[in-house]
Amino acid sequence: MEKERISIQKGATKTKPEFRVNDIGFRLILTPFFGIAIPLITGMINGQNFSNWQVKLSFLYTIMIAFVIWQGNRYLHFSLRSYFDWINKPVQKIAVLILSVTFYTVPASILLLVGWYKIFSGEQVNWNIVTESTLIILVAVIFITHVYETVFLVKESESEMIRNEQLERAKAEAELQALKNQIDPHFIFNSLNTLSHLIEEKPVKAKQFNDNLADVYRYILQNKARDLVLLREEMEFLENYFSLLKIRFNKAVQLKTTIGEEAMDQYLVPPISLQILAENAIKHNEFSEATPLLLKIQMKNEELIVHNQVRKKILRKASSKIGLQNLRERYKLITGKDIIIKEEENDFTVSLPALKIS
Repeated sequence: MEKERISIQKGATKTKPEFRVNDIGFRLILTPFFGIAIPLITGMINGQNFSNWQVKLSFLYTIMIAFVIWQGNRYLHFSLRSYFDWINKPVQKIAVLILSVTFYTVPASILLLVGWYKIFSGEQVNWNIVTESTLIILVAVIFITHVYETVFLVKESESEMIRNEQLERAKAEAELQALKNQIDPHFIFNSLNTLSHLIEEKPVKAKQFNDNLADVYRYILQNKARDLVLLREEMEFLENYFSLLKIRFNKAVQLKTTIGEEAMDQYLVPPISLQILAENAIKHNEFSEATPLLLKIQMKNEELIVHNQVRKKILRKASSKIGLQNLRERYKLITGKDIIIKEEENDFTVSLPALKIS
């Protein structure tokens, strides 16, 4: 097995991945084939005028010619590939291949064929046979060079595809990690604001809120590195999160879920998806115990439908919408699917695709 370095010169030389070309079987079959076939086609070796030993030695010599021509061109081809490539310099590539093949193959073939006449034939050099043999050898070398070049182009194409896929995967993983890292400060910021508010107005509830916050944040830390969690885990986390909301708002916030028990263990969702939607509803809507904010969650056609009524709150600062943007981008990167946000005058609905466990 041969190991050749493939590189491209574009201003300065660029190193490409190394390819291994396993052509030993190819050479073992075709070298003796050409070494025997070409002398027979041109009539260079005639069994009637030679003894058996002369014929055998002659064929060994012509096989040696085929070996020398093949190895020499192979070495030239692999060496020169580092200077030109088909994409950036196709004309130069063709010119180099033709010139290198011609300027090595023709002189070497003529010299070795004349040597056969001097060593084995004892006759005058038949230049017609030498010319014909050389042309056939040249055509064969061009064909073999084309085969080699095709193999290398296929390997380069496959390598480039794999490399691009790896780069895209690395990019997606980096983007996903960046989005996951946004969850912590976003959640902590809102929770600390709530805790600060409770400490001032309801210190007893502030302690309870702090204890429950630890349980909720533990889920975030445990699942931050995971791309998907069971729907049951996410729903349990959402209920724990609502326990925090109820400490502050009492009955002003309510959660209603209509999801079958079987579905809880059959579907996967990105972690902390539902909490972001609940947090978004709390942030943007007016509510009270007289007119509570009701968050409804149901499963329909393998989608989680999250709905709440809209009673817009006047915000001091325009919303950055980082929560929904984060959720949308995480969904695309993890599942390849998009969430559907439908905002009407009195209703706000988000559809989250759920992945069924096969």
